[in-house]
Amino acid sequence: MPDFDADLPSHIDRVLTDFLQRASARIRATEPAFEPAVDALSGFVLGGGKRLRPTFAWWGWRGAGGDPAGDDAEGVLHAVASLELIQACALIHDDVIDSSDSRRGSPTVHVAFAARHAERHWLGSSESFGRAAAVLIGDLALAWAEDMFAGAGLPPATLEAARPAWRAMRTEVLAGQYLDVRTQASGDASAEAALRVDRLKTAAYTVQRPLHLGAALAGADAELIDTLLDLGGDLGVAFQLRDDLLGVFGNPSVTGKPAGDDLREGKRTLLLALGLAYAEEQGRTGDRKVIAEAVGDPALTDAEVDDVRQALTDVGAVAEVERRIEQLAAGALRSLRRAALT
Repeated sequence: MPDFDADLPSHIDRVLTDFLQRASARIRATEPAFEPAVDALSGFVLGGGKRLRPTFAWWGWRGAGGDPAGDDAEGVLHAVASLELIQACALIHDDVIDSSDSRRGSPTVHVAFAARHAERHWLGSSESFGRAAAVLIGDLALAWAEDMFAGAGLPPATLEAARPAWRAMRTEVLAGQYLDVRTQASGDASAEAALRVDRLKTAAYTVQRPLHLGAALAGADAELIDTLLDLGGDLGVAFQLRDDLLGVFGNPSVTGKPAGDDLREGKRTLLLALGLAYAEEQGRTGDRKVIAEAVGDPALTDAEVDDVRQALTDVGAVAEVERRIEQLAAGALRSLRRAALT
């Protein structure tokens, strides 16, 4: 009997590898020109990632009574692994929206396909081709996510019980992405706007709905699901706040993205919102100017990123984000204890 709990990521990779081979076999045979796109998606899905969403879904299932030695364990594994394909769609599209050059230390999909176009001296704009290819590859990931979930081999009633979580998750991540784009475009620098994006784009999609989905697959009642949603909300926002700090202060060799990319892309994070607000309240016009002028500047240098780091630290924004992370983590632990008693 496989020890799913002890080696979950390798089992997720196993079923993803098997699914991607089966899903792509026919289109590879009938449309060889589409093979590079299929290869790019397979490489993206299997080439890295922390498998957070399937892990939360699996432990939502386990926490609600799922038995890893039961007949449905392999089917549940397939169902939760399908979340990695939604994640692939979100990341590939996110990189297009943000005009990111690298992901996990490698060229992003749209950059790689732009280079493919240029190397072959094809007609038209290489950049436009790269973006179009990435959008379509992301769409393919979303379509295959549905195929993998629906074909997990679980009883129809079991899958139907998890459908509300599945539907909500897909809608919420797109709503969060739209709010993120809208916030950047409108220049809304408020903490409230940043937190709305965090709750939808990260908390709901990364933790809340995967926990909900896994618990629903195990037949959890409404009380347990509500408790898990509370847990996931706090934990998901804490995760995003940590990611925001890494976006400015992180080591590129660890994060896989250039330091300061969030600043260059103009992301309106809680960290930046608090930095601007605190600098204003404290009358630190110099620090406020450094932060405000850095947001959305694609030519921001490493030295200027260092200046922003110092300003955010000096006005107290970094310390406040750290405090909120600790507060949210404590709230998540309280919900976890409550779930154990449910």
